[in-house]
Amino acid sequence: IIDALLRGFQEGQDILTLSLGGSDGWTESSSAVVASRIAALGIVVTIAAGNDGESGSWYTDSPGNGIDVISVASVDNTFIPLQNATVGGVPHAPITYFQTFPLNVTKTLPIYALTKNVSIPNDACNPLPPNTPDLSPYVVLIRRGNCTFVQKLGNIAAKGARVSLIYDNGNGFAGIASGNYTTALIQAADGEFLVSQFFAGAKVTLTFPQTGASAQFPNPAGGLVSSFTSYGPSNDFQFKPAVAAPGGGILSTLPTTQGSWGVLSGTSMATPFVAGSAALLFNVKGNTAAVGKGARTVFETTAQRIASSHTDADPLQTVTQQGAGLINVYNALFVTTSLSVGQLVLNDTAHFKSIQTFTVKNTGKTIKKYTLKHVPAGTAVTVTPGTIFAATGPVPLTNASASVTLSTTSFTLLPGLSLPIVAKFTLPKGDASTFPVYSGFIEVSSGPTDNLHVTYLGLGASLKDKQVLDNTDQFFGVRLPTVLNSTGNAQVNPTNYTFKGQDFPTVLYRLAFGTPQLRFDIVDSKIQLAGTINPRDLLSHPSYTFPRPNQGGSFSKVKIVGPLGELDYIPRHDNSLDNGYASISLSANSFANGTRIPNGSYRLLLRALRVTGDATKEEDYDSWLSPIIGFQA
Repeated sequence: IIDALLRGFQEGQDILTLSLGGSDGWTESSSAVVASRIAALGIVVTIAAGNDGESGSWYTDSPGNGIDVISVASVDNTFIPLQNATVGGVPHAPITYFQTFPLNVTKTLPIYALTKNVSIPNDACNPLPPNTPDLSPYVVLIRRGNCTFVQKLGNIAAKGARVSLIYDNGNGFAGIASGNYTTALIQAADGEFLVSQFFAGAKVTLTFPQTGASAQFPNPAGGLVSSFTSYGPSNDFQFKPAVAAPGGGILSTLPTTQGSWGVLSGTSMATPFVAGSAALLFNVKGNTAAVGKGARTVFETTAQRIASSHTDADPLQTVTQQGAGLINVYNALFVTTSLSVGQLVLNDTAHFKSIQTFTVKNTGKTIKKYTLKHVPAGTAVTVTPGTIFAATGPVPLTNASASVTLSTTSFTLLPGLSLPIVAKFTLPKGDASTFPVYSGFIEVSSGPTDNLHVTYLGLGASLKDKQVLDNTDQFFGVRLPTVLNSTGNAQVNPTNYTFKGQDFPTVLYRLAFGTPQLRFDIVDSKIQLAGTINPRDLLSHPSYTFPRPNQGGSFSKVKIVGPLGELDYIPRHDNSLDNGYASISLSANSFANGTRIPNGSYRLLLRALRVTGDATKEEDYDSWLSPIIGFQA
């Protein structure tokens, strides 16, 4: 990835776009840093924010986390491109069925219903009766419910059925898992109509056109941020994602080997939209480095704010998922007002920047009167109350918002003139242990075509208070971190290892939050470390887990026998099977530099630096000391 970024820069490209990434949460990964440095030179770099919305906050992808990169969120298409079946024999509008491509049915077929009971809960869940006719000439109608679709389809196929339509029972109009059968889901009302007509004796037929435009079916989630979009901010509290674009349910071209066209969803679909928008911006504003450097600000300040639902009483979606909003390309190209910044980062409570400034400039040719107002967004509850774990998506929102005092709420500007605006923020009330991220917008309006905003976000807690090491038994049923012995069981008492075959220890651990530095060290078995959560004598306990209170102490004074390893800028773990935990194996029986660990009795010391912590201070680390491990190689 880095090589591709550098090659694009060396070849003089104006726009670099990457529909890829990995859950990271840090602006400091190597690819993110390279992408950001390229963007800072005036090359527009658009990168997908990620598709891990279900994993909760602090989880956007790199390299999109690069500070100057335009990290792109996804918004669901307002329509779902589906297919229609034409009804014959009775007057009725075409029936929409949930398929991107037409069913491979080239003949007009009559319908057949198994029962006139349109409330039957288990239609076709059992083998059909012996008197069932040959179903091969028909489109068979089945009601959804009580068993798998494949089970229903297998039962009708046993009577010759080749084509069927399953009508919904209220569970939702969506795609279904139907194996290799020729079928699709239709809405309940359409299915009930067809069944009633069949038993009324009408000669109803269905035709499945193989050409023509898709049916534009209204998407209930259309216009909202796609649920899969990863939530920011970055672990070091940078504004991610930047903007959103259409990315959910996008009909587009595909390689001919994959069918030439299809419908896909992801922030990877949204990202090229922003790249294309940047190309238009260069075309209209001029292909200069200045335009490239200002592209993100222009897109952010002219974006359209996004609701969290279609219920009017619900708050706007948190900025940590929508960014500055849905990109509005036309306004970005032709707006005649500019704002000096697109985002205001207020930081956490320990580094709270309550006073923020930005400048409004009239870039048009006429006098403009401006009005300013505060528009809050939902506050994201990023940590589940009573736990140390990130709240999974959709991240809960509250209406607790910051209050803002503006230096002015209305003013007039002559063409070419500008005015600095001062905004003073007051923190919202809330439970700091849930690490609430509050956000919103300062709207700057001068008529319908000049409706802009500056987007802000802040944290109602101190980042350094966020525990990093998972010391619970929630994930594995055993308190973490833990040492696994040669049989894969948790070591409780002092244990000797020969390092022959499988006889070696493995440390199992999880991170409840990202850490800028994770260290593994070998220490003497009799090391003395101050107590923390429940102060106690380490030597009388086999293991010790803690986050430290502010007791002071120098990190360098913790004497180690030797390092096992160090990792920088590590993201937290989530609940997925492939990223639920991590481990460090001592199978090699060596320090990080490859030298052999001498025989003796030791403990393993695991330390994770808290975000914004001082790497030289022992109290800014979460630490864990293992049971005594005997090295007898």
